[in-house]
Amino acid sequence: MRRSFVLVPIALIVALAACSKSPERSKDVQTLDVREEAAPAADRAAAPGMVAPGISVSSAPGVAFNYRYAFRVPNAKIAAVQEEHAQACEKLGLDRCRITGMRYRLVSNDEVSAMLAFKLDPTLARDFGKQGIAAVTKAEGMLVDSEITGTDAGAVIDDANRASAGLRDELAKVEEQLKRPGLSASERTELQSQAASLREQIRSASATRTDARASLATTPMVFDYGSGDLIPGFDGASPIREAFSTSISTFLSMLGFAIIAIGALLPWALLGGLGVWVYRKLRKPKPVSEPGA
Repeated sequence: MRRSFVLVPIALIVALAACSKSPERSKDVQTLDVREEAAPAADRAAAPGMVAPGISVSSAPGVAFNYRYAFRVPNAKIAAVQEEHAQACEKLGLDRCRITGMRYRLVSNDEVSAMLAFKLDPTLARDFGKQGIAAVTKAEGMLVDSEITGTDAGAVIDDANRASAGLRDELAKVEEQLKRPGLSASERTELQSQAASLREQIRSASATRTDARASLATTPMVFDYGSGDLIPGFDGASPIREAFSTSISTFLSMLGFAIIAIGALLPWALLGGLGVWVYRKLRKPKPVSEPGA
């Protein structure tokens, strides 16, 4: 029997890419408007131990950052990785890290979607992201996307301060006019309306300044988890994986059939061989004696 075995190698070689933008300076505060995105999933797969791009707070004072990471993790390990990330935040303490949201959803029997959101001390955000990636890599997962966006909070604060100062000057002038004697009822009403509008604008500028300062005090970070194997193209729904699995199943089925056939026919083959051997022994001609012996 002639047998042939076919081995089909599949190689995936990809490159890691990252992009960044250059800093910008405002009049009074050095700021940086940053948006960095990791390479697509296919480009990230072949980079074990990879590190996502990060921005140091000291390199961009006055900028409020927002971090988002997307991971691909085997189904059975998503819950454990999510729990490990949550515990890492809890160990830092409430003053340095707070969990602000969590989701774990079973989409189907072979697909899980999860999310974990934090608010971090800005000085810890970069290292916390790196540790989160390391935990995913340890669980045989990978980083498929990272995004760091920056809002120029320093410039917003400066603009709010300048706006407040100008509005207060205008309000002071209106209040001086209201003190003048001999104002008509309509003039007084108009000035009072202007004063009320200016006070409302001052309150709005103050709220904007407060929000900008709060954004500098904490850094939002989101971890998104999706199910899937480490190598792109070999997840459960991939045609490549299905074709590969079908080939293996077919080969194993044929091998099993061959073993069954051999097991079923071997005794009869042995019995037939024994019968042929006995028959030949019985039919073996007797030696002929020579005359006069």
